[in-house]
Amino acid sequence: MNILLINHYAGAPALGMEYRPYYLAREWVRAGHSVQIVAADFSHVRARQPVAGATGEENIDGIVYRWLPTPRYRGNGLARLANIASFLRQAWGLAPTLATSPRPDVVIGSSTYPMDCWVARRIARRADAVLVHEVHDLWPLSPIELSGMSRWHPFALLCQAAENSAYRHADAVVSMLPKVHDHMAAQGLDLRKLTIVPNGIAPDDWAAAPAALQGDVQAVLDAARAAGQAVVGYAGSMGEPNALDTLLDAAALLRNAPLRLVLVGDGHLREHLAARIAAEGLTNISLLAPIPKAQVPSLLAQLDIAYIGWQRVPIYRFGIAPNKLMDYMMAGCAVLHAVEAGNDPVAEAGCGLSVPPGDALAVANGLKRLAGLPAAERHAMGQRGRVFVQAHHTYPVLAQRFLDAVQAARRP
Repeated sequence: MNILLINHYAGAPALGMEYRPYYLAREWVRAGHSVQIVAADFSHVRARQPVAGATGEENIDGIVYRWLPTPRYRGNGLARLANIASFLRQAWGLAPTLATSPRPDVVIGSSTYPMDCWVARRIARRADAVLVHEVHDLWPLSPIELSGMSRWHPFALLCQAAENSAYRHADAVVSMLPKVHDHMAAQGLDLRKLTIVPNGIAPDDWAAAPAALQGDVQAVLDAARAAGQAVVGYAGSMGEPNALDTLLDAAALLRNAPLRLVLVGDGHLREHLAARIAAEGLTNISLLAPIPKAQVPSLLAQLDIAYIGWQRVPIYRFGIAPNKLMDYMMAGCAVLHAVEAGNDPVAEAGCGLSVPPGDALAVANGLKRLAGLPAAERHAMGQRGRVFVQAHHTYPVLAQRFLDAVQAARRP
């Protein structure tokens, strides 16, 4: 099949997040399909932005990326809305071309926000293709419940109209979140169209010897070992949903504990976190720049505990599907999970300890409890997580599950 995937924020290993479109597409290409990804040339979640040639196209591991030029932005204000509008306007205008060169058999609308469903539908109708709507987060519920946006805000109303349209017109709906059935049915989705395809890991990334860590990161880890400190690590985006302020609050309670907290990544809260660390004298935290994805296994292999946290918000009743947790588990890390959600992979796998979100004392006590376990017990936890991911969350399996949903929706 010819597969066209529209994802504003699509990345690749050399660019940074988001990785899911790349890994699914790579599996589809390996299975003999052709894949084109339409994405913006600027995204706040990437570590590096692509440099598109004169055609705006780039071939990455057999996947054709079409980069649409969009304005840069910081944060979640009007500049980001302008970026979204620019991407959608260009994709809409390109619909006749995207529907014919080559003609897609499948069109997938997969951006975090749902408005690309209108672009995807326009292309699919012209090409007589299967239309798939992929759900990463539930918008507008996510900005309403996570950021306090009014339900009657024009952007929220636009998202709601797009969500309802997507459920009404898509031939298939794929959700990363596992507990969405009641919500989607209430918004008009025929649940026979729904397939759950969570995030996962690519076995290839873990088969080869990991790339050596860059010097500054390795130096911090070596110094912690020399000081007899257990290393607690976080690797990923630094934004409000990641609850890193709670981790800093916990660090303040752990000033005298033999723990070193290592935060590696970037995001619009990075400067805020750095300011807090300096102002509060949190000398037990090292805040480091993002590292290439190829180095992530080397970092995770040297952690005693991996941290992942969430805000306490109702939106997570629909479930969670975090990329970084899959990496933690595949690396064999014991995990401290601050969560209240419809699902909890850490509890399901038995690979760590779950505590309430937004509770610095619970996080601090959880870290001390895990750090106080014998190394062999933490290792056993980590191995349970690795087995769980290999059984349920590898991209070869997930990519086929996605295609099964497409095949079921194909018109005779």
